[in-house]
Amino acid sequence: MSQDSATATEAARKLTGRRRREVVAVLLFSGGPIFESSIPLSVFGIDRQDAGVPRYRLLVCGGEEGPLRTTGGLELTAPYGLEAISRAGTVVVPAWRSITSPPPAEALDALRRAHEEGARIVGLCTGAFVLAAAGLLDGRPATTHWMYAPTLAKRYPSVHVDPRELFVDDGDVLTSAGTAAGIDLCLHIVRTDHGTEAAGALARRLVVPPRRSGGQERYLDRSLPEEIGSDPLAEVVAWALEHLHEQFDVETLAARAYMSRRTFDRRFRSLTGSAPLQWLITQRVLQAQRLLETSDYSVDEVAGRCGFRSPVALRGHFRRQLGSSPAAYRAAYRARRPQGVAESAATVVETMVPSQGPPSGRRGSPLSSTPVAVAAATGPGEHSLPGPDAFAPGRPALPGQRSAP
Repeated sequence: MSQDSATATEAARKLTGRRRREVVAVLLFSGGPIFESSIPLSVFGIDRQDAGVPRYRLLVCGGEEGPLRTTGGLELTAPYGLEAISRAGTVVVPAWRSITSPPPAEALDALRRAHEEGARIVGLCTGAFVLAAAGLLDGRPATTHWMYAPTLAKRYPSVHVDPRELFVDDGDVLTSAGTAAGIDLCLHIVRTDHGTEAAGALARRLVVPPRRSGGQERYLDRSLPEEIGSDPLAEVVAWALEHLHEQFDVETLAARAYMSRRTFDRRFRSLTGSAPLQWLITQRVLQAQRLLETSDYSVDEVAGRCGFRSPVALRGHFRRQLGSSPAAYRAAYRARRPQGVAESAATVVETMVPSQGPPSGRRGSPLSSTPVAVAAATGPGEHSLPGPDAFAPGRPALPGQRSAP
């Protein structure tokens, strides 16, 4: 598209008069989880003007013929159909029932038309797959639940998937990670529309923090998604996880895959949604996290057992990913856990984690037998780590969020 035509299209979108941002359409599908579906209904559908929260007008739309079946066998009947989306300036897709099946074509057409006419399009959790299927995420940054990020990146290679973010604001298209991150994004929308005080008042009503610190890194599991399990790179990934105590780099992994560094980077990103260097650093930090939780090794020893070249490197990466120093993380974790649990876990780690230096017949760590950074056996909202906000001082600007420049 030429610059002139792009400017004309943008101008036309701004002039669309029948859509207003405070009119919010929530697009529901059969098979969607009720928790994610209820988030925008609660945020935008309840009159809280007495608490200082400006009112939105909510249109609940069925994305297909009803009744819509949801979690627990419940059946819902949406008061509006796809035609109501034409009146909304904000359209929210809270979830999609299956990351392996295509959304209805009629719903995708309605989303494209809404976006062309200037509507703000929002995908919560697996709702990002619906936005991607409509082509609205092409060439854009986006996120989704970390467990589904590799699939989103592989299926839609033109989408810049970042599994670390709680939500991504790219202007007129916004996406969030799983479950609670949907609340974070909805609060962000209220903050964008009506300011910090309105968002703070809503957060108090919902009994949630107005802004959560950190991103999804602390929740990342290391299981290997099924889609990569049969790929030749799976063997390289498994080797890397079994040798995290050794000092090796991405060049080493590329050589083991018999690929050039450039080819390896491209293949790895297409399968996992993450650059190999970032993935490797994340795995080393996760390993350090577990050792801090379950052993009495000093921070220096933990650094060596996780392949960091120095304790300084460990501390830097650990703080960037988890918002805390290793020592502070360990202290906060132990303050929240019964002493007997930590001691019994430490015994297991002592017998399973290789000592620093060449392996001596023992293989792996408690987690190194189950590879990659961004997919797992747990479902959305089921996190493998305890309440992280207790030991995350925070990040600069708006934590857990990437916004449009």
